[in-house]
Amino acid sequence: MNKREIAVGDLRLGMYVVDLDRPWLGTPFDFQGFPLTHENQIDQLKEYCQLVYVDPERMTWAPPPLPKRKPVVVVQEPVRGSTIYAEVTPVEKEVVVAREIYKSCEEAITHALENLNAEGEIDSQKLTSAVASMTESIQRNPDAMMLLNTLRQKGTYELGRAMDTSILMITFGRFLQFSKERLEVLGLAGMLLDVGKTKLPDSVLKKKDMLSPDEYELVKGHVQHSVELVRAAQGLPRGVEDIVALHHERHDGSGYPNGLLGENISIDGAVAALVDSFSALTSARPYAAQASPSNALSLMHKLRTTLFHEALVEQFIQCIGIYPVGSAVELNTGEVGIVIAQNLVRRLQPRVMVILDKDWKPLHPQLILDLVKEPKAAGDETYRIRRTLPKDKLPIDPNEFFL
Repeated sequence: MNKREIAVGDLRLGMYVVDLDRPWLGTPFDFQGFPLTHENQIDQLKEYCQLVYVDPERMTWAPPPLPKRKPVVVVQEPVRGSTIYAEVTPVEKEVVVAREIYKSCEEAITHALENLNAEGEIDSQKLTSAVASMTESIQRNPDAMMLLNTLRQKGTYELGRAMDTSILMITFGRFLQFSKERLEVLGLAGMLLDVGKTKLPDSVLKKKDMLSPDEYELVKGHVQHSVELVRAAQGLPRGVEDIVALHHERHDGSGYPNGLLGENISIDGAVAALVDSFSALTSARPYAAQASPSNALSLMHKLRTTLFHEALVEQFIQCIGIYPVGSAVELNTGEVGIVIAQNLVRRLQPRVMVILDKDWKPLHPQLILDLVKEPKAAGDETYRIRRTLPKDKLPIDPNEFFL
C-alpha cells in the first residue's frame, strides 16, 4: 500500500484515510480505514489529529461540497419519563432469580439466530417472553442483571453483544423512568440491533485490517437488513423496528443510513445509539482494542452534542456510575472486592463484596460492605475504594460467587 502523509487541513472529499497520527481507540471512527464522503468527517478528524495518512490508489471522485447544515436543534421530546421504580429485592436475592432469566435469554437469542439461519426469519415468541422476564428482574433490582452481565463469560461475540445491549437499554430506560412496556420494546430492540449482520459475509465481519470502501458500504447495509428482518417477524411489539432503524444515526447528522439530525432522532433511537456505541467500545472486537467502561464513558462525554444527545450522555454516565456494577476494586486496606450495587446518591460509595484479603488470598466467608454506611476496618479506619482493577489479573474468578 502506498500511503501518503497529509495535513488534516488539506483533506478533500474522495480521499481514503488509512491511518492517523494517534491510535484509533479513543476516536469516534468505527473502522480503521474509511473514505471521506462528508465534510463532517474532516471536521471530526481536525478535532483529533494534525496529520493523517491517505491511500492515493483508493481516491474516488469527490462530489461538490454540500451546503452547510443548519445548526443542530436539541430534541424536544422529553428525556425522562414519569414511572417511579423501587428496588423491591436486594441484589443478593435477585441475582439468584436473574441467573435463570439470563440463561433463558441467552437460549432465546441463540434459538432466534439459529431459526433465522435455517428458516430465514426471526422466531420472536421465545425472545419476547424472555425479554419480558428480564425486564421484570431489572424493574425489581437492576444491579443483579448488570452484575451477571459484567461477570458472565459469554459465548459468541454476536450473543454477547445482543445480551449486553438489551440489558443496558432496559437498565438505562428504567433509570430514565420509562414505562414497563417501553422497557420491553427497548430490550427487544437491543437484542435485534445487529441481527442484519447475519446477512453479511464472515470475511467482512471478522476482518482485522481496514475495510475497503465497498466492504464499509456492505457493513452499513446491516441496518436495513435488521429492519427488514424485524419487520417480517411476527409478534414483536410496535416500536422495535423504529429503534433498530435509528441505532447508527448520530446527533450531528453524520450517521447512517439516512444522516438524520438530532431533532429527527427519537429519544429511544438516541438511547440505542448511545448504548450500542458503549457496548461496542467495551467489548473485545476483532478490529479494535477493548476499552474500560470509564474510558468509554469519557470518550462519549467528549462526543456529546456532536455524535450523541447531550442530556442522554449525562444521564447514561449517572446510570452506569463511577464504579460500574461488576467492577473489581482495591480498597484502602489492600483487600479486593467486587461492586455488587450502586448508590445513586453517593456514587463513590457503592456496595462491595470483599473476596480477597490484603494478601490477595480468597476470603471465606465473603464480607459485604455498604460503603455509604462508612464501615470501619482495622484500626478504626473507614473503608473506601482506592482504585479499580482488571478482573483478569485477580488470582480468583469472581464469577464463582454469582454464577
